[in-house]
Amino acid sequence: MINVVSQAEDKVRLQRALISTADKTGLDLLIQGLLAVNPDIVMYSTGGTFSRTAEIIGSGYEKNLKQVSDYTGHPEMQGGLVKTLDHKIYLGLLAESFNQAHARDLSSTGAERLDLVVVNLYPFEKTVADADISSEHARGQIDIGGPCMLRAAAKNYLRVAALCEPADYQGFLAVLKEGHGTTTLQDRFMLARKVFAHTAAYDAAIASYLARQGSGDIARAYQLSNPEEQ
Repeated sequence: MINVVSQAEDKVRLQRALISTADKTGLDLLIQGLLAVNPDIVMYSTGGTFSRTAEIIGSGYEKNLKQVSDYTGHPEMQGGLVKTLDHKIYLGLLAESFNQAHARDLSSTGAERLDLVVVNLYPFEKTVADADISSEHARGQIDIGGPCMLRAAAKNYLRVAALCEPADYQGFLAVLKEGHGTTTLQDRFMLARKVFAHTAAYDAAIASYLARQGSGDIARAYQLSNPEEQ
């Protein structure tokens, strides 16, 4: 059954953020800006984004920065294939403010409400623009967790803000400063519109690339084996 929401918050105070970026451009501006708005903000991050954010914050970063794997209780899958696809993450993104059942789910699992998602996706289009790129290299640049997080956050624009491009960081920080550390429903809705356009274009680029690949080209990219031969 689809929840029909009749009550929503206008202003939401930024307290917890989930940050996972392929492109680290402007990350220093964003992190420093978030800390300036709320020195007690808690940020959850993964891999290279975690390391870079720790460098930006400096000594004592543990107060504000947590590993996603520590939060979820599950290590990252080898190759980074599974990092953020976790029940606690999506409870925190999709929980609605005035839904008591959602509040109980958060409490029973130890999940936290997330107020902001900052994700930019693996550079698929840039990768496949190279005429010599292999189909396997292209396959590896298909982002799964990133679009899922962005879509979940954007769907719950009733409470969660979503940033999908570094170019939006400065404007978002200005919104936070003007709102004394809060975003409005209108702010979050406008960000959600951009997210869905962005992820739609990303999926279209993947579909277009795959449509150009012949089955023979794919077969030649791998050493094929059959179970009965093993």
